[in-house]
Amino acid sequence: MQTVEERVDTLEDVLRHYIIHTEASQARTDEAIANLSREIDKFKDEMNDFKDEMNDFKDEMKEFKVEMSDFKNEMLDFKNEMREFKEETKADRREMNKQWGALAQKMGTLDEDLIAPATRPVLAKYFKCEPKSRSIRNLRRINSDSFEIDVLVACDDRVFMIEVRSSPRSEYVNEILRKAKRFKKFFPEYKDKEIIPIFGSIIFSENVIKYATKKGLYLMAYREWEYMDILNFDEIQGNIKNG
Repeated sequence: MQTVEERVDTLEDVLRHYIIHTEASQARTDEAIANLSREIDKFKDEMNDFKDEMNDFKDEMKEFKVEMSDFKNEMLDFKNEMREFKEETKADRREMNKQWGALAQKMGTLDEDLIAPATRPVLAKYFKCEPKSRSIRNLRRINSDSFEIDVLVACDDRVFMIEVRSSPRSEYVNEILRKAKRFKKFFPEYKDKEIIPIFGSIIFSENVIKYATKKGLYLMAYREWEYMDILNFDEIQGNIKNG
């Protein structure tokens, strides 16, 4: 049986080991806390750097927005300038067409100067026709009877008889339609082709347009003085389908 002194010595050894173990644990804990503190400080520094970068990014974005706003304003100004330029160009073209039409009308050269050059795009647009031949003031005679066409355009399956008048009137509509009925007599080489008469001029009054549409005669003239066009194509096609 241990004596009191032996038990005291044993207790002191246990206490000493406990203290040593506790001090070691405390040291490890202090070191871990110190490391954690350093990591936290490092993280705070990184976060501060990140905040600074974000602030710089925000400033750059503000500058970019300002630049984009300036760019949009510049583009808007450019669009407005281009719109004004286009309007001026259209106005100039309309005025030029008016002057050119007046000159051609005065000189009697509407067919070769205005109508004939426009036949290819106009006929391709409305009749899907690629002209194979085109002639101006084509004259044929049979004995003492003569027949002249201002502009004659032939395609694969159709031939276009375009009659040009400088001062179009409603009575010319019936005159041209009657003339179209005599066409194949003087141009038998086109006997197997469909004949399509067209009334050409610079500009038509509304009453002539209505009358020609009713009679089924296509009208070719300037559309708002911008380009040569068939003025009543859709209306005649609609009448054909409904009739």
